[in-house]
Amino acid sequence: MMWTLVSCILYVFALSKLDLWAVLATADELLKEVKTEVVSKPEQCTQKSKKGDLINAHYDGYLLDGSQFYCSRTDKAGHPQWFVLGVGQVIKGLDIGMMDMCAGEKRKITVPSDLAFGKNGKGPVPPNATVVFEVEVLSVSRGPRSMEAFTLIDLDQDRSLTKAEVKEYLKLEYEKGGKPRDDPFYEKIIADIFRKSDRDRDGLISSKEYNIYEHDEL
Repeated sequence: MMWTLVSCILYVFALSKLDLWAVLATADELLKEVKTEVVSKPEQCTQKSKKGDLINAHYDGYLLDGSQFYCSRTDKAGHPQWFVLGVGQVIKGLDIGMMDMCAGEKRKITVPSDLAFGKNGKGPVPPNATVVFEVEVLSVSRGPRSMEAFTLIDLDQDRSLTKAEVKEYLKLEYEKGGKPRDDPFYEKIIADIFRKSDRDRDGLISSKEYNIYEHDEL
């Protein structure tokens, strides 16, 4: 307990010299503001979602009056959404509310405006609106964000990833989990990964683009 407290104090002081208790209070408030309700959960759960994992999920968004503003089952031909958890590819409230989920789990996540679409709103979501998401996670796999994973994917060790290398990695991961998929399945994931990670659009993911934290914190 004492070692953990000392580590936290040194960490916070080195990074920002902010008051430790203010930082801890802010983090605690964010967790309290996002309300999660487990609707259903499988009895067997071999892997829970964490920051940096690759998530495949359906989610429906509602305003507090019950009106629906988004449905992944009707958007983009009804395909579930792929994203890396905890890195800002979805709204902050979902990044928080979808932590520690199992494949097959369903949750109801209530997100305050500050962690959703804020004072400007977005599309059918008005300004300063609290929103509710009904989420179903279909799969959780180790995401392409740790430098350990980068080394495994980078077969020719040239410090950049090709689509072929990413595909080979994904195939091995799914086959290892006993869930091999066909080529169109992998191609869709790869296209989404490169759209979000290949920032200079050169057809490769560099080590810097890949590790968006710029250090191995996963």
